[in-house]
Amino acid sequence: MHEVVPNPVKDWLQASLDAQRFALAEHGPVTPERRAEGLDELANAVLRHADDFASAIAADFGHRSIHETKLADIYPVIAALRHARKHFRAWMKPRRRPIALMFQPGQGRVHYQPLGVVGIVSPWNYPVQLTLSPLAGALAAGNRVMIKPSEITSRTSALLEQVIGEVFDPAEVAVVQGGPDVARAFARLKLDHLFFTGSTAVGRQVMQAAADNLVPVTLELGGKSPALVTAGYPVDKAAERIAVGKLFNAGQTCIAPDYVLVPRGMKDAFVASFRDAVARLYPTLADNPDYTSIINEQHYKRLRNLVADARSCGARVHEINPVGETFDRSRRRMSPVVLTDVPDHALVMSEEIFGPVLPVVTYDDLDEACRFVTEQPHPLALYPFSHDSRTIDRILERTISGGVTVNDTLLHCVQEELPFGGVGSSGMGAYHGEAGFRTFSHARSVFRQSRLNGAGMTKPPYGGRMNRLLSMLLR
Repeated sequence: MHEVVPNPVKDWLQASLDAQRFALAEHGPVTPERRAEGLDELANAVLRHADDFASAIAADFGHRSIHETKLADIYPVIAALRHARKHFRAWMKPRRRPIALMFQPGQGRVHYQPLGVVGIVSPWNYPVQLTLSPLAGALAAGNRVMIKPSEITSRTSALLEQVIGEVFDPAEVAVVQGGPDVARAFARLKLDHLFFTGSTAVGRQVMQAAADNLVPVTLELGGKSPALVTAGYPVDKAAERIAVGKLFNAGQTCIAPDYVLVPRGMKDAFVASFRDAVARLYPTLADNPDYTSIINEQHYKRLRNLVADARSCGARVHEINPVGETFDRSRRRMSPVVLTDVPDHALVMSEEIFGPVLPVVTYDDLDEACRFVTEQPHPLALYPFSHDSRTIDRILERTISGGVTVNDTLLHCVQEELPFGGVGSSGMGAYHGEAGFRTFSHARSVFRQSRLNGAGMTKPPYGGRMNRLLSMLLR
């Protein structure tokens, strides 16, 4: 007989899950009063530690703009927590549903109940937002939650554990730290739901691991999100708005414009306008407090390799360095790069870029541009630029994507009344606002039979009475 070797990581995670399961069995679902209290207290704790989070993220990145952190990590979390606190009691009310005539005066309702214990695996690029925004939905729905934050942003993950510990007992919300081995074991836990944000490649592994226990998953992935500039739209305005979205967090954003489609005759004007926009937004790069570093050496090398590969395939490389600075490689600041005439087989046209590199693809007519988008895996976001409503409608009809911002970038992500999520290769399921509450809730159907009705019409023996009933129902 083979000796069973204990797995400390698995046992440790299982103990945390067991503690939450025990609390659920002993005390039942989290009460509405505790949900409200927890959402309020977590929002207050995040605000209290906003500067601490900015410092921790900056240290994890090497440099990260304080303003970007407060705009993209702190503000969306506060908005999500406050929105959920304000509306969750309305979201959880049973919803009445109509009942077919033959079953009246019975009543049908949908009751929303918490799933139980849910898991959240969060990434490094927006480590506070992408941990606590899904947590807002899970808490509003009344769940107990286990969180595995990214080990890449270790200082921020430690601070998240501290802040969450100030508000919640581990039997309510537990944070587990560790590397890839912990993440793999976490994905294999018998949770009631698993919420993952990260790359498509890792998302496939998470889904396979969760499938062994039939754990349902929400996958918030990435993909190559296009900006589509149409003829007649001011090229300088499009270039500036795309530059803002592309260079925020140095392009390390799952919904950043990955590439841009422009009419063939607009290519040179777009490149020039993009260069001018970068010079206005970031007059310097090497020591600019607003320009963020690439997260680590591995990702920096990957981005440099994408540019080198594109150049070797025949693409034109337009590096944008407004004042010709020399960069300290150890600080991992990367000049924005525009690529033109990029062949389809270049790696940059198939891999998600996740950095300040922007390929420009030309097209001759709108149908060709839409065809180009639909022939790729469905993106997480789409950014059409046009002042003609019929053109926008045509683009929306001819393409499929997770979400859309028209005539700008990124902004659909911070609307709590809009669901956020991918489709196909860019993910499954949605969250934010009520969509997040629904993701972390079970919609339970409840039919209440009336004392004025009963099973008499459907019980045997059947005979002629049932024949008459079926004739009426099936005609």
